[in-house]
Amino acid sequence: MPPDRWFGVGSCEGAREQAGACAVADALINDDPKLLIVFCSPAQDLRELLRQIRDRAGDVPLIGCTTAGEIATTGPSDGSVVVTALGGSGLAVRAAVATEASGNLREAGAHVARSLPDRADLPHKVVLLLTDGLAGDQREIVRGAHGVLGAAVPLVGGCAADDLMMSRTFQLYGDRVLTDSVVAAGIASNAPLGVGARHGWQRVGEPMLVTSSAGNRVYALDYRPALDAYLKHLGVTEPAHPDQEGLARLALTHPLGMRRPIGEDEVRFVAGADFAERSLTCVAEVPQGALAWIMEGDARAVLEATDAACADSLAALGGRPPLGMIAFDCIARRAVLGAAGIRSEIQRIAAMASGAPVAGFYTYGEIARTRAARGFHNQTLAVLSIG
Repeated sequence: MPPDRWFGVGSCEGAREQAGACAVADALINDDPKLLIVFCSPAQDLRELLRQIRDRAGDVPLIGCTTAGEIATTGPSDGSVVVTALGGSGLAVRAAVATEASGNLREAGAHVARSLPDRADLPHKVVLLLTDGLAGDQREIVRGAHGVLGAAVPLVGGCAADDLMMSRTFQLYGDRVLTDSVVAAGIASNAPLGVGARHGWQRVGEPMLVTSSAGNRVYALDYRPALDAYLKHLGVTEPAHPDQEGLARLALTHPLGMRRPIGEDEVRFVAGADFAERSLTCVAEVPQGALAWIMEGDARAVLEATDAACADSLAALGGRPPLGMIAFDCIARRAVLGAAGIRSEIQRIAAMASGAPVAGFYTYGEIARTRAARGFHNQTLAVLSIG
């Protein structure tokens, strides 16, 4: 690694008593860290985990979140802790938090976006966002950040998860365990930073017209109650009793898609339903009047998207080898690939990192904005490459 920038990753599998201490010790490959990023299972004792990390690393800025699975160079895991450390004089970092974010998601995004260091000598910048994916329309967070930063500063990150329980996710900031929050780190570097995102999902069947929606709630498709229309398109018989977990498992591999003018279709994860009013809840906005398709994916297309997302992020480095890569990978892609497939996917990411360390987590939504205001994704892989 160059003398003025470094990137380290440590991981510890299982609910070990010293999981936090173990992971952070391996991540701190040098003695001048600027930022710690923690991805961990919600089954961990989060306060004890942070205590161990702070005891070892001191008051270094720290952000993190709970997951639906963790990613490290050695591969994917469940119930583990992954700590990433960035440091060196060639980096400047400021962390920020917005609590009670659901009250005003756009302002939450704007607030944390102001964390970006103003350093003319460090011209390459990115804002890394970790959000509560159950707090409402996540596109509002991206819109708020974009309103502060404009198009020149990329955004990247993901939505915290809770092992697909769809109940409560947690965000980590310093020594605090939070929910309904957005945590962020503004990173400025003297070397390039690259962001890429692809999903690989394809439309199947005929489109449905979104005839009634508000924000991330869909009330009617083709003038039928949205839940009824969704299940009918899939040919699924509804169980006798409401089953949120069953619907979530079904939705993992059958998201909604909407056409974009260029590039891949937008994908929306169906996070739940109101079984009484027959509506669907998505992780981000589904506009009324849009055409929506059921989407499906297969392992080949998903892995091709993995390669493309990594290649896009590495292209921004201008030929430099990466110091490390951080992957924000949707839990739905994991469902398509299966246990063997996700190991293959992380091996592909590690190979494209050319021996540099890899960290990440399985998310409820992904953030990757490099040019326009639109930057929230579902069922996608977003990658940050550190040059």
